[in-house]
Amino acid sequence: MDEALSELGDYIGAALPQEVIEVNVAFGELMILTRPEFIVRVLTYLRDDSNCQFRSLVDICGVDYPDRPQRFEVVYNLLSHTVNQRVRVKVRTDEETPVPSVVPVFVNADWYEREAWDMYGIMFSDHPDLRRLLTDYGFDGHPMRKDFPLTGYVEVRYDDEQKRVVYEPVKLTQEFRSFDFMSPWEGAQYVLPGDEKAEQAESGEG
Repeated sequence: MDEALSELGDYIGAALPQEVIEVNVAFGELMILTRPEFIVRVLTYLRDDSNCQFRSLVDICGVDYPDRPQRFEVVYNLLSHTVNQRVRVKVRTDEETPVPSVVPVFVNADWYEREAWDMYGIMFSDHPDLRRLLTDYGFDGHPMRKDFPLTGYVEVRYDDEQKRVVYEPVKLTQEFRSFDFMSPWEGAQYVLPGDEKAEQAESGEG
């Protein structure tokens, strides 16, 4: 299987020498890295070429690497029913640079790109309807980013006096506390419940 994927990867790399940055096979899957400006061309080729025929877009997802200048990866997972193979195409981008929408290539990319925008804040240029999908329209931030606070920025509650749902800044009843208990598995320096009997037996007491 890996040999067949390697041959397919070499074939795609030779056909798209300007567009493909990197091709490799890992964990039984073919991965292709390209630049955002070439993503439409690459996916169109993978869909239409007779030796590829990756005509099903299974998923588009985001990955966040906050320490990188291009912190986001957009991952496109394609399936070819004809040759029974999968390929993963990746592009890298930052918070400001949009990735071209691939809705003209795969119509089901519409909601996948909306989800990536909603969860990560990854922008897609020329998308027909880029708006939030899983969170509310007034939601602040993008919850799948690694630097998004666990509590969020606002909380939603129903105000009985106003008879409507209101948004308010998060107010914690107490600050987060850091408990620094020594693990009993790493040599606790205090007597654990029940251990006092063993100490008494060793000293000959009782």
